[in-house]
Amino acid sequence: MSMPGGLSVEGHAGLMDNVYRRQRYIYDFTRKYYLLGRDTLIRELELQPGQSLLEIGCGTARNLITIARRYPEARLFGLDASGEMLKTARQQLARAGLENRVVLVQGLAEELTPEAFGEQAFDHVLFSYSLSMIPGWREAIFAAANAISPHGHIHIVDFGDLKTTPGRGLLRRWLALFHVTPRAELLEVLEREVGTAGKGLNVLPGRYAFRLKLPKGTMGRLACGSTVTAHR
Repeated sequence: MSMPGGLSVEGHAGLMDNVYRRQRYIYDFTRKYYLLGRDTLIRELELQPGQSLLEIGCGTARNLITIARRYPEARLFGLDASGEMLKTARQQLARAGLENRVVLVQGLAEELTPEAFGEQAFDHVLFSYSLSMIPGWREAIFAAANAISPHGHIHIVDFGDLKTTPGRGLLRRWLALFHVTPRAELLEVLEREVGTAGKGLNVLPGRYAFRLKLPKGTMGRLACGSTVTAHR
């Protein structure tokens, strides 16, 4: 099976395993300095008791552990393409005493189905610096919009278009070493269709990154729109 960008399903999972086979041991320490806005987004989730949240591209489970501690009655799930990262995620959850709070599944965002987790739908879906690493990011958004309940929300924190970020050329080249591509097209659509702070979208200084919270209806329209349409 092929994916956008010419990779097969097996190829993308293998690529992620190669990227993170060793990096997973130092990932959280090194990323905390430039994956900005994650903790602010988590504080703004406002999860209610019993609500479910799936993180797509959960990596080492760093975010899920933080969410589990802040929202002790939420039901949490994680999806990642990399089996290597999920090894670390399970170790981290066990170390935190949270192995029974979070269900982890290996798979691709583009192929997300709630049934893979034994769920009918999720109340919240979170992308934290993962869309910039997902080849079929449009398809991933479309799948997420289909996986949330009628009153659910999609949350995104990721790199912006970097247009006014100092040293953006060097930063782009450095990110490319880790197969990270800021989705400038997505931010352009969001600014045009959603607007800025106060309407669910917050762009960080220098356009370095953005945070987003949108309900299913709005996100579904964007996912089906002409600019971010998933190939179906």
